[in-house]
Amino acid sequence: MNIIGHKNIFLSVSAVLVLASLASLAFLGLKLGIDFTGGSFLEVEFLASRPSLGELQKAISELELGNVIIQHYGEKGAVLRLKDIDEKTHQEILSRLDFLASKNLTSGAAKENSTNIIEKRFDTIGPTIGAELRKKSLIAIAVTLILIVLYIAWAFRKVSRPVSSWKYGVTAVIALVHDVTIPTGIFAILGHFKGVEIDTLFVTALLTILGFSVHDTIVVFDRVRENLKKSVGPYVDFSRIVNQSIGETIVRSINTSLTVILVLLAVMFFGGETTFYFALLLILGIFFGTYSSIFIASPILVWWNRGKS
Repeated sequence: MNIIGHKNIFLSVSAVLVLASLASLAFLGLKLGIDFTGGSFLEVEFLASRPSLGELQKAISELELGNVIIQHYGEKGAVLRLKDIDEKTHQEILSRLDFLASKNLTSGAAKENSTNIIEKRFDTIGPTIGAELRKKSLIAIAVTLILIVLYIAWAFRKVSRPVSSWKYGVTAVIALVHDVTIPTGIFAILGHFKGVEIDTLFVTALLTILGFSVHDTIVVFDRVRENLKKSVGPYVDFSRIVNQSIGETIVRSINTSLTVILVLLAVMFFGGETTFYFALLLILGIFFGTYSSIFIASPILVWWNRGKS
């Protein structure tokens, strides 16, 4: 298996995907949720048949709340995204939705139940808090990347032949940027065409991807380190050693990632609407993270060393 020998193909494919993702981010942008922009999120479930979007919009429009985004989910659920509201307005919305729901219930059912809807979730975040969360999320990702570089440089501090230890850390971060850029670009497309919003759960998923991906990359790098120690003589065929190390770890990396992806697929399809896109982001990140640890990080090391393959 000569992966290093075909490194230019793998690096080119990744470069195209990263550039396409950056283009989607630049031209489409991410659709920020209320966690970052501020506003209110209301999720309800109707006990009887769910009113149409037109009926819901008409009932809420009478409150003059400005732009209100209403979406159906599941069989009887509805989600409302609107500006930051107080508790009085919150209760007024629930009252109108309950009245609308009562029209779809029989008179006996309406008397039996004190309410005709179930409030599943209500969150409200002010614009100042949203901006603060956005800032802290970026800081968290930046600090994570810096700590990863420092840790890998320390872990590989005794490896200086033929590539300096700090280059392992920088290479790992380049791979991590690849791992988060492509899924983020895909979510920019989903946000533009499907209205998918990102929130703090999105940032949680990105940080999880960073941790999982760097773990996979370190496994390969650690095998490179072990094989370098076994090499003797003044000349080290670095590209051969890297290729050998990939071959020795590729099955383990794929099996580990596949196991996690199977679990996430179960979460995505059976976990409900609220976890669908969270699981999807993790699946994308783990897939590209496994790809980068095998086909991107190690070839970059060889390229940096100007190895011949």
